[in-house]
Amino acid sequence: MSPLRRCRGAAADLVMGARMAVTGGRDGWTRAVLTALGVGIGVALLLLAASVPGALQARQARGDARDDLRMGGQLAAAADTLLVSPVDTEFRGRPVRGRLVHPEGPDAPVPPGLTALPAPGEVVASPALRDLLDSPDGALFAPRLTGARVTGTIADQGLSGPRELAFYLGSDRLSTEQGATRLDAFGGGLPGEGFGPVLMLLVSVIFVVLLLPIAVFLGAAVRFGGERRDRRLAALRLVGADAAMVRRIAAGEAATGALLGVAVGGLLFAAGRQLVPLVTLWDISVYAADVRPPLPLVAIVALAVPALAVLVAMVALRAVVVEPLGVTRRGTPVRRRLWWRLLLPATGAALLLPLTGLRSGGADVTRWQVPTGAVLLLVGTVALLPWVTELLVRRLRGGPVAWQLAVRRMQLDTATSARLVNGIAVAVAGTIGLQMLFAGVARDFTTVTGQDPSRAQLQVQLAARPDAAEAARLLGAATGVTGVTSTLVTVAALDGTDRAATELRIGDCAVLAEFARIDRCADGDVFLVPSPDGGAVTVTPGTRLTVDGTARWRVPPGARAVPSRPDPAGWENGGVLLTPGAAAGTTFGPLRADTFLRLDPEVPDAVEHVRNAVAAADPTAHVSVLSGTIEDGRFTDVRRGLYIGVVVTLLLIGVSMLVGTLEQLRERRRLLAMLVAVGTRRATLGWSVLWQTAVPVLVGLGLAVVFGLGFGAALLRMVQAPVTVAWPVVGLSVALGAATVLLVTGLSLPVLWRLTRPDGLRTE
Repeated sequence: MSPLRRCRGAAADLVMGARMAVTGGRDGWTRAVLTALGVGIGVALLLLAASVPGALQARQARGDARDDLRMGGQLAAAADTLLVSPVDTEFRGRPVRGRLVHPEGPDAPVPPGLTALPAPGEVVASPALRDLLDSPDGALFAPRLTGARVTGTIADQGLSGPRELAFYLGSDRLSTEQGATRLDAFGGGLPGEGFGPVLMLLVSVIFVVLLLPIAVFLGAAVRFGGERRDRRLAALRLVGADAAMVRRIAAGEAATGALLGVAVGGLLFAAGRQLVPLVTLWDISVYAADVRPPLPLVAIVALAVPALAVLVAMVALRAVVVEPLGVTRRGTPVRRRLWWRLLLPATGAALLLPLTGLRSGGADVTRWQVPTGAVLLLVGTVALLPWVTELLVRRLRGGPVAWQLAVRRMQLDTATSARLVNGIAVAVAGTIGLQMLFAGVARDFTTVTGQDPSRAQLQVQLAARPDAAEAARLLGAATGVTGVTSTLVTVAALDGTDRAATELRIGDCAVLAEFARIDRCADGDVFLVPSPDGGAVTVTPGTRLTVDGTARWRVPPGARAVPSRPDPAGWENGGVLLTPGAAAGTTFGPLRADTFLRLDPEVPDAVEHVRNAVAAADPTAHVSVLSGTIEDGRFTDVRRGLYIGVVVTLLLIGVSMLVGTLEQLRERRRLLAMLVAVGTRRATLGWSVLWQTAVPVLVGLGLAVVFGLGFGAALLRMVQAPVTVAWPVVGLSVALGAATVLLVTGLSLPVLWRLTRPDGLRTE
């Protein structure tokens, strides 16, 4: 045969396979639609994953363009300069970005997203903040804008995301002496801090854990309708088609279904990205235009999915080519080999275990070794699941009718029963391993602050002002405040010098006891607190001090030395503590107020009322919520990314599993209808479907726990952290996976009832 005729014959076989994918009456079209939908969901997930880096980069670029942080000396006031002061706040746990702005000339720079700077008494707000102000909760936030009128809306280029709360408030009271920054342009601020080796490890493993279940499900989705397809190809083999012809027909059929799935996935992605601006997860939101995968990755997905479909089809053709009569008669499949299933995770472990010393930077971690090892180790779950399920169901006997039906079905075809569970098993195994790694390295990214929330929950520091004492008193009158610890603070220099010598803190006896260990106290007393490093007291009785260059004050002879005590914020400061009687008769000039507040836990919005009071007293003052520990922001962002990815992956895998379950039920509708026709109760069939799902789920989740713990142990060994298992996290991961599968099974029951009607006996 000439090469031309051979090529024509091969093309004809491929076209025949393509026709078989979309013909065959209602059954053929239904099979094609379900396959395209299943593959399409996986493709949409891959496109979404490919869009994540670009979306985050676009979000970061908008943040960099509006940056107003500066290092170095101040600019001189000019016609093209602007004074900016940050007034960031929070509202019920959501961060709010705020800026006070004051132009110093007609050519002052305008922030991105604004057409003009707001005048004093005017505010330009983000769309999300305007929605908040127009809602019933707006009355609780409005006082922070000090009565300003909303005159404009920040455009998209001035916001990190569509759901960000942000505002620019015009002011005529800013000055560099009060901490404002002078700018002549926005952007080009402080460089961001890069990721260290441990964080890079987390990011790379997160991508593997989130993308691998999608790839596993794609491999299952291209096999939708596989049982009937195998019987059809086996029939062709029996009537004379050679092995090469059968392979070409199968390749054409698989590639056609996959290409339809790629098209459906593109449509699902295009429709889904329009909903992205409506979603906010862990304070992160992006615009629809940000969700745009790079064209090279789109091309890779478009080519890789049909290639994967053809590869899976070729692997599945072994029984068709070698035992076509057994396939046609639904004979018992050949037992699976174990050696290569163990080889995959063993190779993955061999790649990961030599990598140690990553925390100290001692390991030479290549770009491919960690992801490849993680993939091979987690794929062991998929490879072993059918073998273990077959080993288990082979020995099962007896039981109720529903149980026997389920067992017999799994004995005939364990691969189909286990195929849909693979994605969940891989996701759970990866999640367990990652959570172990997060728990093991969390201490490296957590700082113990020394703050004591039992003594106070909030700290407010008001700038130096003549009425600082009255402003602090008004904070104590805010709704939900049960106690106030407020002192007036200034810095004094040794008389005759400009060298700062010590800090003066004025308050009553009860308040001063929060800053030093005082055994007895009366109004008029003065206490000398040594420096926190244990050095000698720099100020002694009789020392003359100068405050603000003008006010002079002498330390009285009766001043007593007392040991220091950490304040509620964890700071242990030295200095001079004065009771009001000791400070009487001396004008120290403007003093700043250092205030600690205790809140009533029964008042849910007590923090918000305090923030409103602070905004009225000093818009630039910051309200600090005291906490015993503080977590590194980069570590928090990485963990947020993991949570977002796990939620999205589980939801879409659940939808994909539902499609696969419906496809399996549709293939068996005649058998189900026949069982009902001969007297089998529908409830029995429902329990049978549940058992067919539950057994592979239990096996899969058991393997997921084993491989997840091994994966986590390997990752912890890489960062030289002790291997510890957080069993509640393991239980939660397993419960989420099991709940997803059970939910899918429950949603498939109405379709089961419909398929068992008498018209299910009809055939074409």
